[in-house]
This record gives sequence, structure tokens and C-alpha cells, in this order.
Amino acid sequence: MNYSFTTLAESYLHRLDSVAVPLSPDWGIRWYGLAYAAGFIVAWLLIRWMARTGRSLIPERAVGDLMMYSVVGVLVGGRLGYALFYRPELFLTFSASPPWWELLAIHHGGMASHGGILGVVIAMCVFARKNQLPALHLVDMVAIAAPPGLFFGRLANFINGELWGKRLSDAMQIDPPWWSVKYPEEIYLGTVDVSSVATSVGGETTLHTQIVESLRSADPVVTEAIIGQLTAWWPSQLFQAMTDGPILMVILVAVWWRPRRPGIVGGWFLIGYGALRIVTEVIRQPDDGVALLFGMQRGQLLSVGMILFGIVMIVLCSRRSVQAIGGLWRSSQNKNNLKTKHPV
Repeated sequence: MNYSFTTLAESYLHRLDSVAVPLSPDWGIRWYGLAYAAGFIVAWLLIRWMARTGRSLIPERAVGDLMMYSVVGVLVGGRLGYALFYRPELFLTFSASPPWWELLAIHHGGMASHGGILGVVIAMCVFARKNQLPALHLVDMVAIAAPPGLFFGRLANFINGELWGKRLSDAMQIDPPWWSVKYPEEIYLGTVDVSSVATSVGGETTLHTQIVESLRSADPVVTEAIIGQLTAWWPSQLFQAMTDGPILMVILVAVWWRPRRPGIVGGWFLIGYGALRIVTEVIRQPDDGVALLFGMQRGQLLSVGMILFGIVMIVLCSRRSVQAIGGLWRSSQNKNNLKTKHPV
């Protein structure tokens, strides 16, 4: 794996390998999987800390079970949401090789954050009913624990070279800024003249593939001849990593700095995530095969719905006659007293 940064023509030439630990020529441990694992581990540590210090009604012994429900909710909801919102044909696509049903082929990529959020909410409702806990409080807990996972996920998107940003303006293409990114895979689009290096990389049948591999391995001859022709793109994955991660986390910490009625933090998560997603989608390419509606991308439309639902959630939860819970500045609370004042 090669992690060096090529800055010819001032843009970063993307050469990161999506496989973190190769175990065989055909498969290995991918950064995307590690990103999910890291997100769940950080969430588990945060929720366990809140449970142990009395900032939550969740018994510390139940945090592990809570995380298992969250994992199932994210994976099932994220995959079903991706198929439902972006690729409905996956429900009807089958193959002769495992896992046979394309809907189950998560290793091919395709998870929707909006679907994952919905899946977690459903999972928390089930967990709350089983453990006699306020469902809205559980939603608050997973909401404040979610930004690290969203952050790692967007970083994995960048490492995978997926979810490209939009093309920089023509004026910026002349002298691309250092933060822009160029992808060797643009060769496959057929928009780059590769005739000057055709003889140096091999036969015509695999010409584009060999050029891409030469760029990824920093071949000096191919890089010098091709990189100036590649398009500079917005690194939208990195922008969304910052907004969905640290910035959203700061917002939620500020909201829950003092105790809140159950559901308030979850509502602010929906508003904050939705608003930040709408802003950052401006520099991200629309998903293939997904038409724009009212000039907005599918992710922006879903985020509008999240914002509206978050507003309604905050208004309704603010009017409930229940005691406020949490408060990140507080060192402890009396859980037994709180439990008697909160309906399930």
C-alpha cells in the first residue's frame, strides 16, 4: 500500500488503497470496515462512560447489548435505506455466486446514512421496550455518540475514492488549489488523452487499467504525462467528515451541556446533521441514476425531512412533563429517582 501524497499540478493525486490489511490476493480487511468498527467502539466507550457516571438511565451492564442493537440497526437500516432511496433494483438482482442476493452484497459498497439513522431509531425503540427504558432517552444517547462514526465513515469514503465531489470551475482547473483532489480512475471515463503513454504501459486491451495502476504506483513517466490532464475535484468526503463529525459533535455537546428532557438532543441531531448535509451536498456529485428534484439532490431532500422532523420532535418533547436527564457537566445523578419520573 502506498500512502505518499503526490502534489504535482498542486492537486492531491489520490493513490490510497481501500484495503487496510490484505489477507489474500482477492480479499482483505478494508478501511471501510475498520471505520465502522472504530465508530462503534468510540460510541460504546462514550455511552459506557455516561452510564457509569450517572449521566444516563442505562445500566452500565446493558451498554454492550445496546451497542449490539445499534450495530444491527445501522447495518440493516443503512443497507435497506441505500436500496430504497438510491438503488431499488438491488431488491430484484440475484447472481450465481454468494451471497446470491445483491441486497446482501454489502462488500460491493452501498450504505445510506439516512437509512442507518432510521434503523438505529427503530432498534432503540425495541431495546427500550425490552428493558423498560425511555425510548427517547436512548435516541439521545446514540445521537450524541454517532458523530465519531460518521466522521470515520466519511474518511473511509475518501480512502476508497468514492462519492466524488463536484468538478472545480474552469478558472480553478488552470492552477488547482492544494486541497483539491485528482483521481486516476478518471481514465476510465475516456476523457483523457492517453496516446502519449500507450506504448510505455502495455497492450491496448488493458491500456486504461495499466495507466490507472501506473498512476497509483507513482510511475514518473506516466504521472508527468497524464496528471495535468486530470480534473481537479472538490474533496467533498473530507468536508463532510468535518461537518458530520467534529462540528456536529460540538453542537450536540453544547445542547446537552446541561440536562435536557428526553428527545431534545435527538431532535437537535436531526436538525444539525440535516442542515450540515444540505450545505455540503452543494460540492458533492449527485449519485448515479438519482434525478434531482426541485434543484436538490436526494440526500438534500432527505435532510430537509430530517430537519422538519427534528423541529417537531423538539417542540413536542419540550412540552412533556418529565424530568430533564443528563448534562455532560454533571458528575453524577440518582438514577433510581429519575427512573420513577420517566415513562417508558
